[in-house]
Amino acid sequence: MLLIALSAGLVCGVVVAAFFIALDHNMATAPPTTTGAWMAPPVKTTFVKRLEGVARPVAARLSARATGQLRQKLSRAGDPGNLTPAGFQAVRYGLGALFAVAGLALGLVVSIPPLPNIVVAPVAGALLALLGYMSPILWLNQRIANRRQQIQRSLAEATDLLTLVVESGMSLDEGLLSITERFHNALGDEIGKVLREIRLGRPRMAALEHMAETCGVADLHHLVESIVQSDQMGVPIARLLRVQATEMRRRQRQTAQERAAQASSRMVFPMVGCIFPVLWIVLLGPAIIVILHAAR
Repeated sequence: MLLIALSAGLVCGVVVAAFFIALDHNMATAPPTTTGAWMAPPVKTTFVKRLEGVARPVAARLSARATGQLRQKLSRAGDPGNLTPAGFQAVRYGLGALFAVAGLALGLVVSIPPLPNIVVAPVAGALLALLGYMSPILWLNQRIANRRQQIQRSLAEATDLLTLVVESGMSLDEGLLSITERFHNALGDEIGKVLREIRLGRPRMAALEHMAETCGVADLHHLVESIVQSDQMGVPIARLLRVQATEMRRRQRQTAQERAAQASSRMVFPMVGCIFPVLWIVLLGPAIIVILHAAR
């Protein structure tokens, strides 16, 4: 029965792969039009886009609120793979189905004595399907947290650079451009998006406010609010940036001091769980061996 199931799955996989390969070959070798007009070469679609097309009827049932929240999360994560909300949901469904098949196969192979395989296989398939469905959203949240941490670490130095550029007589846009040239991380990517939006005609302050709302970093939000207020009130922006950079350095130093103060309490659990048992074994091990030999 197991061999039949594995053979059927292998045959289905080969048929699907052959279908996609043949489709690509037919699109690449399509004959030219009879009118002789030039046609652009077909764009090769990725596997994720195909998966999105297959799962579009299911992914399209998301509500507008859920779609907006997922689009915001993808934007905060840096738009990995240029995924749309429907594409991300398609990836979740695809991984869930793949893990379900793996769970069914694992349940048929591994046997638990009190339970028959016919009961273990569906349970394992359901558990692994849930794991495959939830793993993309966990990965997305982890990516968002990493990008926020990158922005938080680079913000003070980027503010110092922006202050120097503005104090030298250059414009704010040139200062933002210098940040993108200097920082090749999440902060540089977000500033690059702002500059592209400004070139497309969006107001500078509106683009900055959108960036602050998208990133979700408190220090960046305060900095953008200060820049917007200085632009509205006519306050020199160089002085404001200098004050903001100093304040960020102070907050970073305060955060580092708080973490250093908490390090001693956090070291208690590794010491109790790892160091003390080994220490007691080293100290009491020879005495226990001597007592056992004497008892014999």
